[in-house]
Amino acid sequence: MLICSSMIDNQEDLFTSREVSEIIGLTRRQIQHWDQSGLIEPSFRTAGNHARYTFQDLVSFKTAKKLLDAGISTQRIRHSLGTLQRLLPKVKRPLVELTLVATGEMILVFYEGTVFEAVSGQEWIIEVSDVKQAVEKWQRRVADLKKYRRVHKARPALKSNKAAL
Repeated sequence: MLICSSMIDNQEDLFTSREVSEIIGLTRRQIQHWDQSGLIEPSFRTAGNHARYTFQDLVSFKTAKKLLDAGISTQRIRHSLGTLQRLLPKVKRPLVELTLVATGEMILVFYEGTVFEAVSGQEWIIEVSDVKQAVEKWQRRVADLKKYRRVHKARPALKSNKAAL
């Protein structure tokens, strides 16, 4: 996409790959590779085909870098983004619009009151009230069982053979 003065109010709001590198802490080679591989593409290009990034692009870079720093591979991030775009077609920029959390080798997505794993889509939310009800049910069952159990007297401790050696 070429930059056109009617497309953006202030071209000072755009960042070069060198500036992105300095701000986010990525190498220019990483930025170029992510552009070429489609992980994070620039929002604009100049007439000379130079990448120009918006603030939202910087947020995408920072989010991806945080995931990398947490041990998530670039391939996993890319795969997760593809899956998220299929699962959530209204979300155009998952790295910007969603809350993503790295946990081990998984990326959890917080979206509209639910939490799910980015690749499988498996929901991770449990209702705390369900757990509380299960605990209360268990406590009642244990209390009922105690009524019918015999109390065993404690046996005297056995002497260790080590003392005889």
